[in-house]
Amino acid sequence: MVKPLKPIFLYSLNPHRNSNFRRFTHLGRLQFSSKPDFFEDNYRLSFIISKVLDILSNPRLHWQTSAELNSLSSKLRPRHVGKLVEIHGNTEVALQFFYWVSKRHFYKHDMSCYVSMLNRLVFDKKFVPADHVRILMIKACRNEGELKWVIEYLSELKRKGLGDSLYSFNTLLIQLGKFEMVETAKSAYQEIMSSGTEASLLTFNTMINILCKKGRVEEAKLIMSHIYQRELSPDVFTYTSLILGHSRNRDLDAAFVVFDRMVQDGIDPNAATYTTLINGLCTEGRVDEAMDMLDEMIEKGIKPTVYTYTVPISSLCAVGREKEAVDLVVSMRKRGCEPNVQTYTALISGLSQSGLLEVAIGLYHNMLRKGLLPTVVTFNILITELCGAKKVDRASRIFHLIEAHGYTPNTITYNALIHGLCLVGNIERAMVLLSEMLKVGPAPTVITYNTLINGYLKRGFLDNAMRLLDLMKNNGCKADEWTYAELISGFCKRGKLDSASALFEEMIKHGLSPNQVNYTALIDGFSKEEKVDDALALLKTMEARGCTPGIETYNAIINGLSKQKRLLEAEKLCNKITESGLLPNVITYSTLIDGLSRNGGTHLAFKIFHDMKRRNCIPNLYTYSSLIYGLCLEGQADNAESLLREMEQKGFAPDYVTYTSLIDGFVALGRLAHAFLLLRQMVDKGCEPNYRTFGVLLKGLKKECQLLSGEVSVLHERVYSSTASNNDVSFELLCTLLDRMSEIGCEPNAGTYCTLLLGLSREGKTYEADQLIEHMEEKGFSPTSAVYCSLLVSYCNNMKVDAALEIFDSLVQQGFRPPLPIYQSLICALCRRSRLKEVEVLFENMLGKQWNNDEIVWTILIDGLLKEKKSELCMKLLHVMESKSCPISFQTYLHKAERKAALQMREAELWLSLTFKELTFCRSNAQGSISIVVNSHLLMAFYMSSKVGIGPEETRAAILIDFLTHTPQSKGTSMNSCCFL
Repeated sequence: MVKPLKPIFLYSLNPHRNSNFRRFTHLGRLQFSSKPDFFEDNYRLSFIISKVLDILSNPRLHWQTSAELNSLSSKLRPRHVGKLVEIHGNTEVALQFFYWVSKRHFYKHDMSCYVSMLNRLVFDKKFVPADHVRILMIKACRNEGELKWVIEYLSELKRKGLGDSLYSFNTLLIQLGKFEMVETAKSAYQEIMSSGTEASLLTFNTMINILCKKGRVEEAKLIMSHIYQRELSPDVFTYTSLILGHSRNRDLDAAFVVFDRMVQDGIDPNAATYTTLINGLCTEGRVDEAMDMLDEMIEKGIKPTVYTYTVPISSLCAVGREKEAVDLVVSMRKRGCEPNVQTYTALISGLSQSGLLEVAIGLYHNMLRKGLLPTVVTFNILITELCGAKKVDRASRIFHLIEAHGYTPNTITYNALIHGLCLVGNIERAMVLLSEMLKVGPAPTVITYNTLINGYLKRGFLDNAMRLLDLMKNNGCKADEWTYAELISGFCKRGKLDSASALFEEMIKHGLSPNQVNYTALIDGFSKEEKVDDALALLKTMEARGCTPGIETYNAIINGLSKQKRLLEAEKLCNKITESGLLPNVITYSTLIDGLSRNGGTHLAFKIFHDMKRRNCIPNLYTYSSLIYGLCLEGQADNAESLLREMEQKGFAPDYVTYTSLIDGFVALGRLAHAFLLLRQMVDKGCEPNYRTFGVLLKGLKKECQLLSGEVSVLHERVYSSTASNNDVSFELLCTLLDRMSEIGCEPNAGTYCTLLLGLSREGKTYEADQLIEHMEEKGFSPTSAVYCSLLVSYCNNMKVDAALEIFDSLVQQGFRPPLPIYQSLICALCRRSRLKEVEVLFENMLGKQWNNDEIVWTILIDGLLKEKKSELCMKLLHVMESKSCPISFQTYLHKAERKAALQMREAELWLSLTFKELTFCRSNAQGSISIVVNSHLLMAFYMSSKVGIGPEETRAAILIDFLTHTPQSKGTSMNSCCFL
């Protein structure tokens, strides 16, 4: 929102002769007019004004038809017009020019022009035209802040003689209603009523409408009484506004009472009346009644407008009646009512949410072909739905179209695209969008930060998630229950229960009441780490604090109990679920079944399986997969396969987990041929094997090779022994796997090779991966960028830096943008090889790309170089960023200092030295409370140093005091910090 501007006060002096007036109007122009182009020459500005002034002042020239003025008019800007209005000698001519230029299609007055014109008219006491300009000024307000300023300014004009008029009052009320400034409108209304101005029906109706839009019907009824007091009669607009008010309050019975009274009073409802009631019915989900009312208005000869159709179309889509919605569009067009942007937007939204995204996009293009300009709402719907479908590239293209159509993306737009990017794992691009929001707006919301935090957690970047939480707080955005729920869950999934518990306590400390989701996340974490007693204790705490557990809460504990074979306790908890009014669901039963199946209790698992079917609880894929796993674990692979067939007959499609368990079962029994047959079935049904699936088959092939080798050894009376571990995968074994796949008609494709390559890279088997790539290329396939990235990281870990650089250069040349972890791996590997010059070149090249600067520091400097104990190089690269104007938040400086403090004690001296260098930079560039926070980390440096006896205490204290006393932002905290030392 634009901040209210300070009012400009009039000087009762002659504008043509007094320098004070000229100085005042000049200030007014500076405050309001658009800033001149940075390179515009003052001479050029003066030249345009001078030329136009000459034309306007020529009595022999009819300036309105002047070709020269027409040519110059395209160059006129509000700052020119404001100046011309101020300095022209004839007020009437200035006014006519003011009107004339406002009608040019390329020009629009800003507030400074209205100020200049009104100041002059009021000074000359030309109050009638001043009233007209005042009305135009009110109508020109673009936002609440601007209108507030105009009200203050016009109040000052009243004291200079510009009296009130009913027209201007009504215009002001209408504009206040447009910006929903209800309290200000009430004040303006009271002023009208107390000013002696005779209010019209429009005045009352406008005020009633403003109140009813907010559901404030009782206040609107009080205004309606004023209509009767003035011996006026309510009209259709009055009644329709009251109907709207009741509809906003979701009181349709009262709305229809007003409708009936309106008809009894002999006032015919119009299209707006019916539209309001139809919209109210749709909002309440009474779509059929709304459609009946639409038919009623048509029967009565009232022509529905495009707005009448829009909400029913949207409502029909929302309840899955897309065909009826499309038919309604066809019907409206037959009646000569063409769909507008809102109609298309409603239909696009409905179709998208009904799973018909491609149809919705086609409708969007059809709208463009018809010359209809989409709104930000239209764009937001498309971006949201495309991102939900993981079609982020298409969503990004639409995102960039918003500004091309003259709009500015809002928070919803950014949040939708950030969500989509996080959904596909592109957190780096999402963080760039956060940078844009922080730099130019709109301001990120808690939803923005929560989405990004969740994106980091899904990729396992726990440190970055916490850093983002700190950045969020530092930027004035308060974390909510969902923020902590995501963090607690994320840390629990990675086995970081201590951190998760600390976050839970921090949440309470900040005054947030843990909800069911927060408790369940931590309980689930305890249960998965087999700390079931802690989970049960937390469940009691949850209940004691008045937070009711949900079925998910109980399921989490049942999972932990069943894994520990504490079946009696799990059964009691199931009884407790029923007693609390909840019903055990498929997850409850499947959780028990899974726990039993994994711990040799498959026979008990089947009892529960049959029991859940008796209770009409339909098993799901997870249920069957757990049983299949349990059977295979017990050597009953044939029974497991029979269960697979039953599962398919029930309409469940087995996934890679199910098939892999079954394949593993047959491999364990030595029935490798049947295992490969299952692989063929798996692929034929569109289920792609993963690396674990192939790993199971490789294990079987290796076992088969060893057996064959053993038989040959017996024949030759030699003993054969294999020293290779089960994890060893040779290129020859991989080729055997690929050949066996071909033999069973399951020809390896690009996906097969890429799956194997990704697995090999993760395991650090670069030699085998290189050989497999050659084999792959011989077959006419090429690895994906994901494969190359994974192999590059593996090369770096194995110190094969040149091979990694070769891959990196190849990817960049092909236009691929490597993510930051790739840069981190390369930079750290180069450091370990002491190739520091290459590090600097690579880092500087990276800065030329579009990144979030904080994330660069987090990933490259903190998690990369500081982790490698390369503090000096870290500082050097930080200064490279500063020299290239890559600003980072102070919170990031803080994180870097914390990471340094975590280094080993022998690094403390270097840490302290570098910290002073960094703090010197901070002192010279300090903003806000930067040094206040830094002080505590400087103290941390002293503490670290004292552990290894660096320097006398007096010296360290003196340095700290010097820093504190020479940093203005630290005043008021210096003594406290020093006392701590």
